[in-house]
Amino acid sequence: MTDQNQKHLVANAYDQITDLYLDRFGRSSVRTAKLAEFMAPLPAAASILDLGCGAGIPAARDLVERGFNVTGIDASNGQIERARRNVPEANFILADMASVLFAPETFNAISAFYSMTHLPRSEHAALIRQIAIWLRPGGRFLAIYGTEEEDWSGDWLGTAMFFSHHSPEIAKQLTLDAGLRLERVEVLRQDNEEADFLWITAQKS
Repeated sequence: MTDQNQKHLVANAYDQITDLYLDRFGRSSVRTAKLAEFMAPLPAAASILDLGCGAGIPAARDLVERGFNVTGIDASNGQIERARRNVPEANFILADMASVLFAPETFNAISAFYSMTHLPRSEHAALIRQIAIWLRPGGRFLAIYGTEEEDWSGDWLGTAMFFSHHSPEIAKQLTLDAGLRLERVEVLRQDNEEADFLWITAQKS
């Protein structure tokens, strides 16, 4: 299956499981703590891009509540529809995160909560380079990756799903290659499933 087909598979899957996914994974103390850490140093009224925003809960909602200007991107029409209802103060765009275009230095911060794990790893390097371009000087990037280099397809929450990961070392190197400085790198155990994820926080010089 091609990378484009894999991405269509993911988008169609989330159209089917939008509400189920939110019920199952909408709450996480790990994500809550990391989101608070991410928000803490941002300037007032910062412009933030949330890649793979899902239904807007909790990340976009919490960012808006802090007074930030939030743009969310997701390839699932079902997720975007719900995000627009859940967080009407934000701007949500139906798009492939690897193909969307923004002007250089548009955002103070960019987040990708559990979303780049669905993007074919062959496209990670190019997206991270774009993220570095979209960030303003001093801007921050937070992304979550898997902990093993693999592509996985199979039944997940009752539908066909796709995940793709580099090794942690490659994920870190791609961040550095894009010109970003690593701030924090850690593997954290989820509190809402039996899984570990690699969390990378980086900054544009």
